[in-house]
Order: sequence, then structure tokens, then C-alpha cells
Amino acid sequence: MNNFSNRIYVIGGIFVLVVLIFMIKLFNLQIVDDSYKLSAENNSQRQVTQYPARGLIYDRNGELLVYNQAVYDVMVIPKQVKVFDTLDFCTLLGIEKLDAIKKLEQAKNYSYRRASIFLKQLSSEKYAVLQEKLYKFPGFFVQPRTLRKYPRQSAAHALGYLNEVNNKEIKADHYYSQGDYIGKSGIELTYEKDLRGEKGKKIYWVDVYNRIKGSYRDGKFDKQPISGKDLVSTLDIDLQEYGELLMQNKKGGIVALEPATGEILAKVSSPGYDPEMLVGRVMSKNYRALVQNDSLKPLFDRTLMAQYPPGSIFKMINALIGLQEKVINPFTRFECHNGYHVGSFTMGCHSHASPLDLRQSIMHSCNAYYAHTFRYIVESPKFGSVNNGYDVWRNHVMSFGLGQRLGTDLPHELKGGIPTLNYYQKKYRRKNLRALNMISISIGQGELLITPLQMANMCAAIANRGHYYTPHIVKSIGKEKGVDEKFTAKHETSIDPSNFPSIIDGMEMVVTGGKGSTGGLAAIPGIRVCGKTGTVQTGRVDEEDHSVFIAFAPRENPKIAILVYVENGVWGSRYGAPIAGLMIEKYIRGEISNSKKWIEKRMLEADLIHQVDKNKKISQSNNH
Repeated sequence: MNNFSNRIYVIGGIFVLVVLIFMIKLFNLQIVDDSYKLSAENNSQRQVTQYPARGLIYDRNGELLVYNQAVYDVMVIPKQVKVFDTLDFCTLLGIEKLDAIKKLEQAKNYSYRRASIFLKQLSSEKYAVLQEKLYKFPGFFVQPRTLRKYPRQSAAHALGYLNEVNNKEIKADHYYSQGDYIGKSGIELTYEKDLRGEKGKKIYWVDVYNRIKGSYRDGKFDKQPISGKDLVSTLDIDLQEYGELLMQNKKGGIVALEPATGEILAKVSSPGYDPEMLVGRVMSKNYRALVQNDSLKPLFDRTLMAQYPPGSIFKMINALIGLQEKVINPFTRFECHNGYHVGSFTMGCHSHASPLDLRQSIMHSCNAYYAHTFRYIVESPKFGSVNNGYDVWRNHVMSFGLGQRLGTDLPHELKGGIPTLNYYQKKYRRKNLRALNMISISIGQGELLITPLQMANMCAAIANRGHYYTPHIVKSIGKEKGVDEKFTAKHETSIDPSNFPSIIDGMEMVVTGGKGSTGGLAAIPGIRVCGKTGTVQTGRVDEEDHSVFIAFAPRENPKIAILVYVENGVWGSRYGAPIAGLMIEKYIRGEISNSKKWIEKRMLEADLIHQVDKNKKISQSNNH
């Protein structure tokens, strides 16, 4: 009997202990630790990423260049999806049933429990219709985001575009997740972190029909997004649009700078494309079409990535180096007998008066003058050898920012090439070089490769009488942040300012010198324009030479320095000079005078792209 009573007490004690343990555990779960409660709530809540408004982009005069437009991504959580009317759903979204099944399978493969994008970028109109019937489709919801819009349809290469992040970008910056968008080129890429802002999140209660019933826990766990910073670019959008208009049906580029600051006023790469082509659900199709256009290469930014021989515009650099090293002076004269002749070697030149002094040599673009000047530089006895003389020459050239990346705030800039001494030694298989081994670079041909941005910067350095500022395309970021300090730093060339006036005299004579001058079509009544033409040989019998022109204006306190490079434009005087003159007048005066309307009409109507194609076909036909 006693043993039985003891057993009752033991069993009762165990029972009480178990109940007590469960009570403590229950208390802990319900009062102290609510993780299980939160887990249970997961099926009745929805977390939605709050994408920030991306920063707007303006031109230097406050004109809006890029803004945002609302679109909606259809999201899916596969675990919550139930049987639904696929035909009705597909009709609402405007997609095929097989496509919907494929997208759902992709979502399941990504994550069964986590939300992923089912359909990107639904329009506001379709979203409004879908929203009324969304309760019929458990597991699906809509997440708002924005797309870029372009009110001026211009400056595509400068502004850049957005595209979905790839795995490499996600790993490099954990801010991004699948389905996010990131700047891929232009300003959008360089200033991505300023423009993108910070994402937020909002958690909602939803009912069994996936309808939002209110904010979860009164928004306690919500995070507000922070909008991106607005940018003010250095572009003058009116000048940019005008440049694109003048370059239609032509290949090449225009770069216009403000010499006093290095600000990029216009940056035209032609052929270009409408920035709206790389926005929205049509982007993939349009991008493929642009990439596959091998003849025009519209995505190729010629202003930063094309590396051209500069032609005769490079003669100014050789003249300045000759003055600096005192191997010539402004009154030095050289003869030209239709070219430069040494033994069996001949560098041809067009017919003009002879002999010429420095200013006249610039005006008439005499090849012989600069062959002599180059030889006087590299063969100067004070250097001891041509090798040493060439190194001195090359260092002077590099001081103008040539043969190296300038460090602009636009991506994908190439550095061009100023050949090294070692390059020529390997090419000619000799240690001690002769001036004739590299004489073609005296007139901007041969192995010289320079980008349009560098050519424009070279012109700005001449306009400034010996210094330049790194070209850049953004003036300010947000309300407080200005440009990077590196863009306000002055870069001095190795040429003394006292050597520039005679060069600038010659450049002004190119435009206003009358008979024999090559840049008369760049002249603007009442504005002193200083320029230089260039005609660059392509080396192909089925192609015309390239047309090149640099200029700045006014002569004193210049407001604009410009480079125009027109592929297959024949001579610098035919397209480069008139286009530059029109651009200068447009910027300084805001309109084209009646006296130059005939030039404008001719430039607008010129179609070099189809003409080049036609010439190639004729050449190929003749060869057969």
C-alpha cells in the first residue's frame, strides 16, 4: 500500500514537472521569444522592396535630360501559388501560356519560398487592370520601380544606359540583388553610387487572397528609401543636339570644351542612337540590333575610343616644340617644292607659295616646313643623338595629355598612342635611329593615334596658352557636392606661354587669311576664330581621306575649343571647318546667321555614309 502511494507521488511529481516545463517553454515562445510567431506570420505578410527614385540629370542651363517613369514588376512566391486561371492571367499580362509556365519554373528554380521577378516592367495601364484582379492569383504581387525617360532623345553616349545587374556585379557590391538595375555606360555608370540612392522596404499584412490588408506592425520594421542625388552635367543640350544634327549620315565625332574649366559642352559620336532604345522591355531586342550593326557601330563611342591619326592639326605641336627648343623662330623660313625631298625619299605637299615663315606654314599647312622642323628638333646637336632628341620631343608631346588617358569622368576612355623609341628600334631593327625613320609623324601621320577627346583637349591647351584642365562632364552632384578636385587642377604643358602667340596668329590666318587659307568656311563675322585643318590619309584606295578641324573662339578669353573629325570627309576644309564654324556660332550667339545658312544646309544634306558604301561597291565592281 505504501509502495503504491509512493508511486502516485512520483508520477504526480513527474507530471507536474512536465507541465511546468511546457508552461515555461510556452511563456518563452509567446512572451520572450517571438521568432516562432514571426515565422507563422510569414505566410500572412509580404515584404516589398522600395526602390528609390534615381537622381535626375540636367544640362548646364537647367534643361532636364533624364527623368524617371513608373513601371511595375510582377513578382511571384512559388510556395504561395495555387491553381489559377492561366488563360485569364496571361491575357492580363499580354504573354503566352507557355511563356508563363516557363517563367514560373524559373522562379521555382531560383527559390521556392522567396519572391522573384515573374514579368518585368509592366506599364501603368496594364498594372491598373491587373490590380483589380490580382486577388484571383495567390502568390503573385506587383512591385513598383522606375525606368529612365529622355525628353530630348539626345546625348546617348554621354548619358549612358541602365541594365540588369549580373552575378559579378552582385558579388562586387552587396547592395544589389537579382533583378536590380545598374549604370552600364556614360554618366549612369561613373556616377552610379550618387544616382542610385538607397533602397528601402515595406512589409504588409495580406489576406488569403494575397490582398494587402494593411501595414505590418504599424510600419515598425519598414525602411524608407533615400532618393538618388540629382546631377548637373556640363553639356549644353542645344549645342549637343545641333552637333548630332550636323553629323547625321556621317561617321566621326565632335568634342567641344570650355577651355577655362575643361567642361565638356558637347560630345557627339556618330552614328549614334536614341537613348529610348535601351529602355524597357524592348531593350534586349534593340541592344542586339545595335551590337550586330557592324557597318555603323552605333554603340561605339568614337569620341573616347576611336584612335585616329590627327593629321595636320598636329603640326601646331611640332611648331611649339621647335620654338621651345629654339631650333626655329617665328621668322624661320623653309622652301617647299611640292613636298619634302631627301635622296629617294619624298613627302608630298600641295602647291603653294615658297618659302614660308612659321605663321604662313600654318596657314598653308606646308608638309615640308614640318618635316624640316621635326628634323631640326630630333637632330639638334645639344641632344647628342637622334634617340635622345626623339625622347625630348616625345616628352613635350605627352605634356599635352596625348598618348595617355586624360582621366575624364566618362568610362571606357582609351589612351591612344605616341610611339616610343623602343617601338622604332624594334621596327627598324637598329639601336641608333635616324629622323627619316619617323618623319611621317611630323605631319600627324604614321604611328600617331589620338582620340577626339585628346585632340579637343590639345586645342584647349593652345587656347589657354599652355595649360589645360581635365575634361569632365559633371558640374555638380546633389545640392552641396561639387566636382572632384582633380578636375579643377591646372595641368601645365612643357611649352612656355611666350611661344603660343605666333602659333595662334597662324591659326587665325587659317580662317581669315584669304587666298591659300584652308579654313575659311569656319569664319564668323565679328568673332575671331583660330583654327587648323587636317586631312588624314586612310591608306585605302576605296576610301576618301578623313576631314579634321580644330578651332577655338574668340581668340582672347576663348569660350569654346572644338574638334570635328569626319571619316572619309576628303579634306579638313570640306566638312571639318564648316561644321566647327557652325557649332561655334551656335554656342556663342545661340543661332546661325543668315549669311551661313547655305553652309548649314550643305552640311545637313551631306550623306557620306551611303556615298562611301556606293564608292566601295564601284571599286569592288571595277576590281572584278
